[in-house]
Amino acid sequence: MEFIIAFAIGALVGGAAVLAVGWIKKREAQAVARELLAQTQAEKLTDLNAIIDNLKVSFDALSLNALSRNTDQFMKLAQQTLSGQAQAGGKELEGKKQLIDQTLEGMKSELERVKDCIQAYEKDRENKFGELAAQLKAAAENNRRLQETADQLKLVLANSKTRGQWGERMAEDVLRLAGFLEGINYRKQRTLEGSANRPDYTFLMPRDLKLNMDVKFPFTNYLRYLEAGSEPEKESCKTAFFNDVRERIREVTTRDYINPEAQTVDCVLVFIPNEQLFGFILENQPDFIDDALRSKVIPCSPLTLYAILLVIRQGIDNFQLEQSAARMLSLMGGFNKQWTAFVSAFEKMGKRIEEAQREFNSLAATRRMQLERPLAQIEELRRQKGIAIDEWASGPGTEPGNPAENN
Repeated sequence: MEFIIAFAIGALVGGAAVLAVGWIKKREAQAVARELLAQTQAEKLTDLNAIIDNLKVSFDALSLNALSRNTDQFMKLAQQTLSGQAQAGGKELEGKKQLIDQTLEGMKSELERVKDCIQAYEKDRENKFGELAAQLKAAAENNRRLQETADQLKLVLANSKTRGQWGERMAEDVLRLAGFLEGINYRKQRTLEGSANRPDYTFLMPRDLKLNMDVKFPFTNYLRYLEAGSEPEKESCKTAFFNDVRERIREVTTRDYINPEAQTVDCVLVFIPNEQLFGFILENQPDFIDDALRSKVIPCSPLTLYAILLVIRQGIDNFQLEQSAARMLSLMGGFNKQWTAFVSAFEKMGKRIEEAQREFNSLAATRRMQLERPLAQIEELRRQKGIAIDEWASGPGTEPGNPAENN
């Protein structure tokens, strides 16, 4: 196609060149004619017309010859170029066709893989959508149950008695998780009439020491703080709540909780049965822990109580291990004493056994030889006299009159 366009352009250029040459020649002829006309305008008008006609014929023939020669040359060149380009284009077209076929095959296989991937993705999407729908349904059900539990917990916390029972339940869960057993590792106290400040739990420590813990904690103003609708009301409830907390800290520093005469340790535990509440106190009262520790009170949430109980359990185990090691050392001392006496008695017995062995060897050798010598002489004398052995003297397996015995 490019060579055809080039040929057409060449033909147009050749034609334009011929026309330009003709136009130039024509202008020259007209100039000559005008000059001749100017010289012999009147006299040679006829000759001038004849000359002009001849010039026209000559120019037409010249243009036609030039155009004919250029056209032949252009046609030959175009044929040669087109022939070569057609062959090269055919080869190139064949190569491109093969390349296109290979590309189409690759695209076909890729499209098949994409189709399979899309089908697998669609199938997986349907499965995942089903799983997601099931999970959303389960999550909605869990949220509903959680809301019901929260509502029930809210009702429970609204009553001071049930709040105390809930705190005891939380504490007992932590105690079980830490491996503490009632009656072995701790005692649960019963509040008596007129003794509201009696500790709820008493942990049994080594050397008959005790550590008291109280689970009663003020919640009323905290719940009011959560339900308050305005900022002033929230601040008022918050202030009242922290006043209740400080008052509770003062209540557990009495002799009902810390009493060295009753062999209690010099501190007391106060259990806060809610991590959120514990974090709220620490966030709004950063000096709460320091003030409580100065009063020998250790506030603890369920998580920190678990850590403290593990430390107590490890201390008790180490003390028992130390006591067991001391007992084992005492038993080893008694065993060593008895072992020394046993070795002494055993050595004495060995010496006696050696003496008995020497006596036995003497009886088995010397005394036996002394006794067997006269018996051999008596036996020899019996054989010489030919005296038979009595039946009563025959041993087992020996028959009377046996030649072997008679000889």
